[in-house]
Amino acid sequence: MKRTVAILGGGVIGGGWAARFALMGWNVRVFDPGAGAEAAVRAMLERARAALPALYDVALPDEGRLTFHDTISAAVAGAEWIQESAPERLALKRKLYQQVQAVCDPAAIIGSSTSGFTPSELQGCATRPEQIIVAHPFNPVYLLPLVELVGSQKTDPALLDRATDLMTGIGMNPLKIRKEMPAHVADRFLEAVWREALWLVRDGVATTQEIDDAIRMGFGLRWGQMGLFETYRLAGGPAGMKHFIAQFGPALDWPWTKLMDVPELTEDLIDKIAAQSDAQSGHMSIAELESLRDGNLTAMMRSLKARGVAVGKILKDHEKTIEPEVPDLMAPMVTLDRQVPVDWVDGNGHMNESRYVQAMSEASDRFLAWIGCTPDYIATRGSWFTVENHVRYLAEVMIGDRLTATTQVLEAKGKKLKLFYRIECNGTLAATVEQLLIHVSMATRRAEAPPEDMAALTQAIAEAHACHGVPDAAGATGRT
Repeated sequence: MKRTVAILGGGVIGGGWAARFALMGWNVRVFDPGAGAEAAVRAMLERARAALPALYDVALPDEGRLTFHDTISAAVAGAEWIQESAPERLALKRKLYQQVQAVCDPAAIIGSSTSGFTPSELQGCATRPEQIIVAHPFNPVYLLPLVELVGSQKTDPALLDRATDLMTGIGMNPLKIRKEMPAHVADRFLEAVWREALWLVRDGVATTQEIDDAIRMGFGLRWGQMGLFETYRLAGGPAGMKHFIAQFGPALDWPWTKLMDVPELTEDLIDKIAAQSDAQSGHMSIAELESLRDGNLTAMMRSLKARGVAVGKILKDHEKTIEPEVPDLMAPMVTLDRQVPVDWVDGNGHMNESRYVQAMSEASDRFLAWIGCTPDYIATRGSWFTVENHVRYLAEVMIGDRLTATTQVLEAKGKKLKLFYRIECNGTLAATVEQLLIHVSMATRRAEAPPEDMAALTQAIAEAHACHGVPDAAGATGRT
């Protein structure tokens, strides 16, 4: 049974929450009386459909139902999580909570997307203050996993634990903040950098583009994988953080930054910043910039995922929780179900030919794991090595298309295993691949027969699959 979330406010942040929850299998109810809110949320979901699944190498849960409601009570009744993303006006938020708590489940968690208000401020006029916490995300919510969870002294730690588990379940990386503080943690960093950037523009030291280049071409990439302290620890060399602080600590007394001394936002300064920003990226629409951003973030995060670090570890750990269960092996089975990511496409705008083989390889790895060729087995016993592939390319595949591969065992004799794959794109046959594998001892790196139990299983599968007939395209491998 699908779980239910209520989203109060369908702006950029609320729409991002709605998209993430829906793509993670939750039914989503949205309340936003503003004109155009429904269209904006649906457009957000469309962008998320093209981006979030591309981070994963397995299919996401079946998408939840997205509905829009005219009243708060219709939206929140029975919801397990209620995410408030209303404008940053404390009186408005407090009034909203009073209306919500009059009709919602007392056990539901009410999370606020607020960037700056503390839980105590939010809870000020609440019927059940302990029910309200800060759950502050980052844009785009459907891609970036960080969410700052903040409670007050009235918050039961068990509720924060429950919130942590729930957020982890939709692929987020919850950061439980130890103490209440305006702007929490991450936005305080952003605010400090923003203040300094305003001074640099005002004083003519750098333009908006030059400042952005300083971030995205330099330390921003380091921060994306290592954060602040780990970056500086590395800068200290073999002696680590102590050496770094000893070497650069005195610079903290030097007049390197303006810190909290903020320039007056005069009309001239605002016009200057706006003009430079328009010159920097005004040739692109907001939708084009969002698409570019999502593609870049997806590619960077997939790269980190391949290495299992930073945000990539969050993705890998979450992916394990949505891996498909072992099906009936005695019939041809779906061994791959995934979306085509941005980094699989070549200069022709379609999936590169090598990625067809990669799709087959991923399907092969999953099947082999299902018959017992697990990482532990490979580390201690043996593995199956590919010695021959025959690929037929039958249809174009584009970014965002959904690929499935169905595996049929054609032959399992001694050291040999012959598999056949039908790769479909959105239900249309896009390729077939015939694969010949040999079982190898990982100790000697030479061919040898698999263990009796694995050999018996693969032979039984081959015999069961034989009743489905030999595919027309089969028979190209193993001729020599």
